[in-house]
Amino acid sequence: MSMLKEFREFALKGNVMDLAVGVIIGAAFGKIVDSAVKDVIMPIVSFLMRGQVDFSNQYWVLAGNVPPGASLIEAQKVGTVLAWGSFATIVINFAILAFIIFWMVKAMNRLKREAPPPAPAAPPEDVVLLREIRDALKK
Repeated sequence: MSMLKEFREFALKGNVMDLAVGVIIGAAFGKIVDSAVKDVIMPIVSFLMRGQVDFSNQYWVLAGNVPPGASLIEAQKVGTVLAWGSFATIVINFAILAFIIFWMVKAMNRLKREAPPPAPAAPPEDVVLLREIRDALKK
């Protein structure tokens, strides 16, 4: 029974709940970044490169008889391919996510620095009395 109590105390600690909320929000935020890369950034890159650039369908044939112009799925069925386009898209997602998180943390740190320092707490009464006695003895 004490193990169940110990687990409950662990699971209900503030840090564990904060972590759970962070993971859930992080997963949703990851989907937003994935959509931003796929639906916003990659079309702009494609437009700037004056062509249809779809990294998710890019690959190199390592082995097999893959016909030219085959899609990634077709190429994977026929031979062994290195799907570098999917990897490139994930790296772009990571870079954007890391950049956004960097700016969020930087903004949070700026807000923390701007907060006024708390007023020093008044010393306990016995410390005040001891200081008065010390000062009286010095005179």
